[in-house]
Amino acid sequence: MPETITTLNPANEEIIKLYDTMSDAQLLDRLDAAHHRFQTWRHTSLQERQDHLLAIADGLDRKQDEYAHLITNEMGKPLSQSKAEISKCAAVCRYYANHSGDVLAESTKALDDSTIASTYTRPLGVILSIMPWNFPFWQVMRFVAPNLMTGNVCMLKHAPNVTGCALALESLMKEVGLPQDCFSVILADHKQVGQVLMDYRVRGVTLTGSDRAGKAIASQAGEALKKSVLELGGSDPYIVLDDADLNLAVETCVASRLINSGQTCISAKRFIVTKSVAGEFTERVIQAMSRKSYGNPLDDVDLGPLAREDLRDKVHSQVLQSIDQGAKLALNGQIPEGTGFYYPPTVLTSVSSGMPAFDDEIFGPVASVIEAQDEAQAVAIANQSRYGLGAAIFSKDIERAEYLAAHEIEAGSCAINDFVRSHPAATFGGIKDSGYGRELGSQGLLEFANIKTVTKQS
Repeated sequence: MPETITTLNPANEEIIKLYDTMSDAQLLDRLDAAHHRFQTWRHTSLQERQDHLLAIADGLDRKQDEYAHLITNEMGKPLSQSKAEISKCAAVCRYYANHSGDVLAESTKALDDSTIASTYTRPLGVILSIMPWNFPFWQVMRFVAPNLMTGNVCMLKHAPNVTGCALALESLMKEVGLPQDCFSVILADHKQVGQVLMDYRVRGVTLTGSDRAGKAIASQAGEALKKSVLELGGSDPYIVLDDADLNLAVETCVASRLINSGQTCISAKRFIVTKSVAGEFTERVIQAMSRKSYGNPLDDVDLGPLAREDLRDKVHSQVLQSIDQGAKLALNGQIPEGTGFYYPPTVLTSVSSGMPAFDDEIFGPVASVIEAQDEAQAVAIANQSRYGLGAAIFSKDIERAEYLAAHEIEAGSCAINDFVRSHPAATFGGIKDSGYGRELGSQGLLEFANIKTVTKQS
């Protein structure tokens, strides 16, 4: 019997729509169709793939308002941020349409006086993507755009609460003329996802989600010897040094922490501040966070609700556990009365190792302030984490900050006097429990590719 998927508006707790998961037979049909499509898609020219990506970008632009409202209704993101997400999706399509040729081009070199080696970049086949709800269009398109250009076909298993977003993307692909089954959506339960992953027609898998989900998918992919890319959680440290511009540091840290109502893997999580500026910085953070508004995400607010009730409850539990273990509540930290899964901007101080606010990822609008004696201790605290996704350093000594970012901070991305963000042209990914593999940039074209060497005698 199929399971029922329910999409729920987190702002008013009203049901949006019900869907049924697919039967095993329907999933096999989807796999078979995708596999057969690959046999023709892999032979298409780069120009043809480019034309399709540009058509997708234009379609996203045309339907920006419709898709933004869908995002906001399904997962609660403020509408202005949902619109920005759609614009970013169009941008990643145009980036790969215009910047893939050189990366995918054949290269040739002489190995010796009589042997020439040519390198070809060839697609692998059907790639399964398992995507989260927090950026329901962007997370998909940053995978789809480079992989379509490489010549792969893409299959999406999306988070259940954004099923409408998944199906809207599938509909768009058909509407703009992308060949049938180059992109397909499956509505499947956990057991069925495992079966799809293990099917011989699936040649790779990418997942964005929790470290627990990543370990499960990595185990299955490893058993089947299939390439996997994992972008998992983060407890990103933002280091504020003695010579930082405090106005800039406060504004940037707060903005990063509250993007998407705090539900962002690469947002600032731990504010690590050297002792000489800790008091002033903390007070300014509390003031800045207290001025942020939350409410109906269709209105002009800074924060909407969290995406699900259980996610809001987990955030609150992590806050309470941290307080029980010695953290001090400096701002808010209570579940508001009324309808909707809201959580106010919250600040914890006196945070230390062993607390959820230090050790874990709090996926909500909670800032954890940690005092360090000096630069060396600040870096040590930053690296005292099982995660390694993003980080930032605030200092007027740019040369010193760049050295720390490049050589000392254990993270896949590090910003200086700014917050970490993904960009189509910049390679993105994490280390440690934040995953492995890279997305975006030129590497995004190559993760699911066969880099083939052909030698011949001259």
